[in-house]
Amino acid sequence: MKIFSISDLHLSGLADKPMNIFGEGWENHFEKIKEDWRKKVSDEDIVLIAGDVSWGTTLDEGLYDLRSLKELKGKKVFIRGNHDFWWNGITKLRLAAPDETFYFLQNDCVKFGNVIICGSRGWTCPGSAEFTADDERLYRREAERFKLCFKQAEKIRESGDKLIVMIHYPPFSLKSPSTEFTSLFEGERCDKVVFGHIHGEVYFPFRTVKNGIEYVLTSCDKVGFTLQRIL
Repeated sequence: MKIFSISDLHLSGLADKPMNIFGEGWENHFEKIKEDWRKKVSDEDIVLIAGDVSWGTTLDEGLYDLRSLKELKGKKVFIRGNHDFWWNGITKLRLAAPDETFYFLQNDCVKFGNVIICGSRGWTCPGSAEFTADDERLYRREAERFKLCFKQAEKIRESGDKLIVMIHYPPFSLKSPSTEFTSLFEGERCDKVVFGHIHGEVYFPFRTVKNGIEYVLTSCDKVGFTLQRIL
């Protein structure tokens, strides 16, 4: 079993949001992702998709884009991104999943073999000039959601299990290398953290190790529209 990750697919099957307005590299970007996916992933593998899957604003629009992933091999595990407005009600979403290879995380986790995967959206971390009191509230709320995830993980975690965390927003910044998120991840002895959200020319390390945890940036345009091997 191999584990890969990618994020920020920004599919727009029913929404008028062509991504090539952000640069030539986005031209036919989903075809590039699928081509790479088919080369790498088998039925036994897992693909983590760390948010911003669809530009859809309703569940039907989001499901239309999700169904375009149905043909691809592997188990697909999703968290919500800041643009996933179609994601409204976890029970309804799980019942409407295209098939049994789709998993949606919200305040909980899923286990495959000896690997546990937790996830939540996260939020902007302190350190930016634009960080407001409202950001502080949402940042703290997301930290509480991760605590709920880890409580669920603790119930099923066994000796030797790997713990992978999915978060949409970067869990730290260059100005704030230590945050409530990183403290939680270290306290829970996480092995890997995957995240996205970052696009364009903004600098951020693609892979970095902090206090024994590897952090992997998987925004699709930042990684050349290819899946990144996590385990």
